[in-house]
Amino acid sequence: MGLPPYATTPQRIWYYSFRVICALIFIFLITPIIVVMPLSFNAENFFTFTPEMLRLDPDGYSLKHYQDFFTNNEWQRSLKNSLIIAPFATLISVSLGTLAAIGLSQSHVPFKGTIMAILISPMIVPLIISATGMFFFYSTLGNWLETTLGLDKNFVGYVKVILAHAVLGIPFVIITVTATLVGFDRSLTRAAANMGANPVTTFFRVQMPLILPGVISGGLFAFITSFDEVVVVLFVGSAGQKTLPWQMFTGLREQISPTILAVATLLVGISIILLTVVELLRRRSERLRGIVES
Repeated sequence: MGLPPYATTPQRIWYYSFRVICALIFIFLITPIIVVMPLSFNAENFFTFTPEMLRLDPDGYSLKHYQDFFTNNEWQRSLKNSLIIAPFATLISVSLGTLAAIGLSQSHVPFKGTIMAILISPMIVPLIISATGMFFFYSTLGNWLETTLGLDKNFVGYVKVILAHAVLGIPFVIITVTATLVGFDRSLTRAAANMGANPVTTFFRVQMPLILPGVISGGLFAFITSFDEVVVVLFVGSAGQKTLPWQMFTGLREQISPTILAVATLLVGISIILLTVVELLRRRSERLRGIVES
């Protein structure tokens, strides 16, 4: 809705000032991302705009940094590790987070507020503190798995990182699924029970289809969290589990390479796609719950 014709002068000032403030905040947030993208096409090994780029000279632009990413063994190994760790961590986060959200949505559960606060604490507590705690816990777990069960050290390293990333992703799943369950009609599950359906059948045939958009949204957030995380993997993982963000962090510290900008651009594109999917799922969830008209 636009500004009504009867608006007073202070209302008009606030109307336009509010939009200017929002535009400035948007520019402040988006500028670093916009700057990175053209720099990733730099024909030189610099982190600055060359004169050729400023003149829009085609010779100043190149795809060699993207080529380096897809041909360099270090970058490809880190990408492979990220694609191994993130899906498994997401699967665990979605499974446990969905069950926790459904359990907390029941009216008879005591101390729901306290339990919810504990479950979402990984996204509230500073990450460096969580990483330190995970280091001591998963070091003990890893030693037990290696000495008692005789598991391979590299495999145990993957298990530790996957479990640590799953802990970080669970709060996002709980929040999104809980929000979806707010508008869920409990009479549907009671009707299914009256028709003879057991709890498992009721969940998968009645409840799950309606909360699926929230579950997928939470899974996407958990995937992004795992795929972009670097602090915890530095504490919990080893060189064999070096992920893509870890490789980028190492590149910034040890060998400055514009390939990092190419990787950052690709990650931004992936994030935009995933967030677009999340928004589409959110709208579908609202339509299924009757919040908005189809």
